[in-house]
Amino acid sequence: MTEKHSDPSHIRLAKRVADQLNCSRSTAEQFIEGGFVSVNGQVVELPGARVRPDQAVAVDPDASLLALTPVTLLLHKPPGFEAGLAQPAGPAGTAAHGSRSQGAPQAVTLLGAESHLAEDASGIRLLQRHFRQLECFTPLPTEASGLVVYTQDKRIARKLAEDIESLEQECIVEVAGTIAPHGLQRLCHGLSFNGRALPPVKVSWQSETKLRFALKGIRPGQVPSMCEAVGLQVVAMKRIRIGRVPLSKVPEGQWRYLQPWEKF
Repeated sequence: MTEKHSDPSHIRLAKRVADQLNCSRSTAEQFIEGGFVSVNGQVVELPGARVRPDQAVAVDPDASLLALTPVTLLLHKPPGFEAGLAQPAGPAGTAAHGSRSQGAPQAVTLLGAESHLAEDASGIRLLQRHFRQLECFTPLPTEASGLVVYTQDKRIARKLAEDIESLEQECIVEVAGTIAPHGLQRLCHGLSFNGRALPPVKVSWQSETKLRFALKGIRPGQVPSMCEAVGLQVVAMKRIRIGRVPLSKVPEGQWRYLQPWEKF
């Protein structure tokens, strides 16, 4: 099956399905993209695939357009990839804690069937349509790793675009150097950034070289600046939670679906 074929007996799968179901071409395309159509027993998700008259085209008897709900993907972005930095300027498009690196690949290119977390507990059947029309409102700088959200759901997109400044983000920050006296207390409250006093922040030691930050309204470069103010240098950063949604045990470069009961 190919998109183009000179044999006139080969027709587009969408037309074949539309004829079989006596429905519109657009409805047929939705059934195909929803993974409800098989050709000779093999599911085909491309409406433009060409089929022969002798090939058996079947539509799942339980097929329903109500099942074609938008999805949200949670990616564990590795360092070296850009995420969400092409958004418009302003709160919704502000990088979480760093700056853009020119020429870095986009993290969205990591999303695919091969990088789907095998232990995903969502129960959502993976479809190629899930990788289309994705939006990202949870920017993360190129040098950082961790949770990045890509969504097709307009409600979630609006929630993240409007509330990203008020959602608490949790990050693990690996540092080097010797912290100044009372440095931890100063990280929690008493520092300024870009000439403005910072609100109270939750900071605690996770190990001898790692700090846990839980804060809202993070500005580009804020966390490195805070660490430098108390004698520390940032070695690495990983975001592990946005609002009430955790990264969980997703390895770097892999992703999982947002589960139906998870809310930011």
